[in-house]
Formats: sequence, structure tokens, C-alpha cells
Amino acid sequence: MKIGFFGPAGTFTEEAASTLGGELVPYDTIPEVFQAVHLREVDIGVVPIENSIEGSVGVTLDLLAHQYLLKIKGEIIIPISLNLLINPETDLEDVEVVYSHYQPLSQCRMFLEKMGVRTQATRSTVEASDIIKHHKNAAAIGTRRAATLYGLKIAAEDIQDHASNKTRFVVIDHEDHAPTGRDKTSVVLCLSNDRPGGLYDILGEFAGEKINLTKIESRPSKEKLGSYIFFVDLEGHHNDLKIMNVINRIRSKVGYIKILGSYPQEGDA
Repeated sequence: MKIGFFGPAGTFTEEAASTLGGELVPYDTIPEVFQAVHLREVDIGVVPIENSIEGSVGVTLDLLAHQYLLKIKGEIIIPISLNLLINPETDLEDVEVVYSHYQPLSQCRMFLEKMGVRTQATRSTVEASDIIKHHKNAAAIGTRRAATLYGLKIAAEDIQDHASNKTRFVVIDHEDHAPTGRDKTSVVLCLSNDRPGGLYDILGEFAGEKINLTKIESRPSKEKLGSYIFFVDLEGHHNDLKIMNVINRIRSKVGYIKILGSYPQEGDA
């Protein structure tokens, strides 16, 4: 099985993808992973969708909602341990600038403020590790594997501001997962018109059937200012009779609804 992932090697996405077994194929961007699955260059793809500190990954949500008919087939949740990486000959007090992806930089804000350094965003934590090679006054925030790959040393471990830092990744495929009895379903919807109580009316349909909603989030619809779509995660499979009934009732109340997939629920995020 070929597994496309948002790479390169040494990223947390690679760590998530490696739990599935199979041949790992890195791609430079999240859209490239979606395109590779769409064209069947790979069997499945693994991309980040949500971090417990920084929230959702907008590009992943947008691609699922607007551009592809791919489904979420699974989720992977891993703890995030962020480390400050420097060159072997560098001392911590020499560091003037720290490179990393914008999310790790945000997740380590308090640590970086105490250091009193400049920050520079990169496309990935691994790119940051590659950039600082042989630079005495630079450091990177990254994984232990990145330190090994690029010959760096770990100057400080677990530098994230919150100990409970976790990232949720999703497995994308052309089909979602068969029912397992412990499932989660993701949908996206938009209201047909903006009216008082419109969203409340829709959420009430789930409440009436005692369907637990584990997440609800709004994002711009990309059509006009002030227009939003809503991403909803709920417990159960879209083939469950009560969920089928609720979604059928909701269809007459919304302008658009799309089932993004049902898949086994992996524990608490």
C-alpha cells in the first residue's frame, strides 16, 4: 500500500503515516497529497486537520469541503513533543533566530519569548532543520527524528507551552470506512439563508435524536464576506438509521450538506 503524506521525512505527519504500515511517499504540500490520492498515484493520504492548541488546519478543511470528493477514512492522534535543535558546535546562548513551521512557533511562544530571539516561519519543521545546518546563530524547532536526519543536537526538549499538545491527522481515500460500532462522522453544511435560530434549528435535530456532537466549527464560505459554512463531527456512522434520518431532515433546511466520511473514532483529542 502506498501512503502519501505531507512531508518530508522527519515530520509529525510522517510519524502518523508510519503507524499505518506500507510505503510512505512524501509530498511538499497538503494539496499535493489530495491530488495524489485523487489521481490514484497513492492508495491513501495522511494530512493534519487539527491541533489541540492551535486549532484546525484550514487548507485541509477547505480541500475536503470545496475541491475534492475524497472521504475521511480514518483519524490518527499523536502527542506532539517539540524540541529546540541546534548544530553540535553551537551553544544555546549563540542563537539569534529560530526557524520552524508557523504552528510549532506559535505552540512554543512563551519559550521563545524567554529566549528573546527572532523567529522565521518555514514550510515544515524539517525545512527549518535543513536551513540551520552549519549556521552557528540559528536554531530550529522540530522532531527528534529531524535531529537525527540532519546531524543536529537537541538543546531543549518538550518546549511547547502546553503539555497536552496533540495533533489529529486524517486518512483520506476515495471511500470512507465501514461501520465498526465506535465511529465518528464528519459533515460540512451551510444554511440556505442567514436567519435567527437557523443553526440552532439544525443542531436541535441532532439533539432530538441524542446524537453527540464532538466538534462544530465555522469557516468562511469563500463566496462573500459574512457567509460561513459549518464543519460538524458527530458520534456514529452515516449508515446508522437515526443519523440517516437526521441528515435527510436537515437537507430541507440547509443550502448544502456534504458527508466528509465516517471512520473509527480514535480516543480523546
